[in-house]
Amino acid sequence: MVNTIAGNLTARRSQCVHRVMLRGMGKLFGSQTALRQANRGMLLECIHRSGAMTQIEIAESTGLSPATVSTLVRQLVDEGKLVTQNTIRNGRRATLAALARREGLGVGISIARRELRLQIVDYDNAVLAEHVLPLARNHKTDTTMERALVLVNETLSTMGASADEVKGVGLAVCAPVDHRTQTIAVPGILPGWDGVDIRHPFETAFHVPVIVDNDSNLAAVCEGAIGAAQETSDFLCIGTSDGVGAGIMVGGHLLRGVTGLAGEIGHVQVDPLGSICSCGNRGCLNTVVDEQRLVSLLSVTHGDMNLDDLVSSACDGDPGCRRVIADAAVRIGTVAADLCIAIDPEIVVVSGALSMSGEIFTEPFQQALQRLLFPNALTPIQVFAARYPMTGPAVGAAIAALEYADTRHKDAGRGR
Repeated sequence: MVNTIAGNLTARRSQCVHRVMLRGMGKLFGSQTALRQANRGMLLECIHRSGAMTQIEIAESTGLSPATVSTLVRQLVDEGKLVTQNTIRNGRRATLAALARREGLGVGISIARRELRLQIVDYDNAVLAEHVLPLARNHKTDTTMERALVLVNETLSTMGASADEVKGVGLAVCAPVDHRTQTIAVPGILPGWDGVDIRHPFETAFHVPVIVDNDSNLAAVCEGAIGAAQETSDFLCIGTSDGVGAGIMVGGHLLRGVTGLAGEIGHVQVDPLGSICSCGNRGCLNTVVDEQRLVSLLSVTHGDMNLDDLVSSACDGDPGCRRVIADAAVRIGTVAADLCIAIDPEIVVVSGALSMSGEIFTEPFQQALQRLLFPNALTPIQVFAARYPMTGPAVGAAIAALEYADTRHKDAGRGR
């Protein structure tokens, strides 16, 4: 379903945050005016993060009453901050609310091993629409690209937007990308995608600039622009979904390396006698903290699970699941510490599926970092959970695509 919050875990975390906020409202806000302003901000933040939503979805996500949501939406439409349109949900009429957008849209698509995520943003980096599409484990390039194009066009139509409004397309893939050729940098990491120019279908369809980059890099773009790292230009963004990777931001610019391999910490060897990795080496970090390995540790006691089940059960208090995530956090933090010593970031943002467990992951991760970094450092590195833990790569792809399109346009104007 288009324009819904991405995943039950995200919805649950949003509701928990709102409940905490409500408990403190009496102390934080001394007037009804201040309370209304807080509710307005919460509603706008919800739509900013999740894209267009029905008023019922907004109420469920924020904990605000339907009547309050209806009043706030009407006021924000009058102020030009929101737009609404009629839609049908579950066979019933509903009102869809979205952020009013500037002219021009960026399309971001994250292609993972078992799902495709679409995010559409405007020039204010406001998320206007999103969609999640399941993929077969060994999905083929041509079929996936065709489905992605259909999904983009359907989503634009649902938004009431045209293809002419698209100014740039960004593609995030769960593999290192050679920035010079915009293709997969290491054969075998993403089987079937080696040497394929995945930009071509989108360039042909939209006649706009198309970029391709690694998912962790683009998650870092997202967190730096509108997420947990907005206040710094030097940070790491550690992805924990399809293996482990790091987006490295130095001075506000991505550090990719010559061939796009910078930040591929999932391929740091942690066990010389360990399992063979997809890269061909033995005992990489990915072989001990990927989904298959983590859920296998619980197969005797928990039966068949996937990574979402693991995180959900951990959040519900399951001790075995909490232990598996905490141990994974220590392994990842131990490797990330070496990168921190080399780069000296101000903060580390953890993103991806494991980060959805919150402090179950971030606390042991930070403890592992601090144990291996300078113990007497005056300013310890802070660790934050990503603001866009699952949608970050696609949102970052859309943001980066618009930035690249603007750069191309300005260069053309200078005659370069």
